[in-house]
Amino acid sequence: MVIENSDNIIKDLTFNFAVRIVKLYNHLTEVKKVYVLSKQILRSGTSIGANVRESIHAQSTSDFINKLSIALKEADETQYWLELMYATEIINEVEFNSLQDDAKQITATLVKIIKKLKSSV
Repeated sequence: MVIENSDNIIKDLTFNFAVRIVKLYNHLTEVKKVYVLSKQILRSGTSIGANVRESIHAQSTSDFINKLSIALKEADETQYWLELMYATEIINEVEFNSLQDDAKQITATLVKIIKKLKSSV
């Protein structure tokens, strides 16, 4: 299931990315028998969207920025796990590039939102 065309781009990006991460996790555990690293990327890759979703009901602008900042940290951590999996040949170049491109788009979008919010406070 892919979510598209709602009124919240970052919510859609992070949800769709989480779906891809869950599918990667399933592939890594069932086919490649990679358990520890797959659990790490599952945790960080799905946490991005969870924090974005939490931010929607933030109690203040400061709380909103904080939740998005946590999502940004999780996006960076996810990029680390992708790089490590690629460097150790757990995922191939096509898988890496596709997921890394999405992670970078999410990171750039989060940075843009956070900067805009901080400049208006």
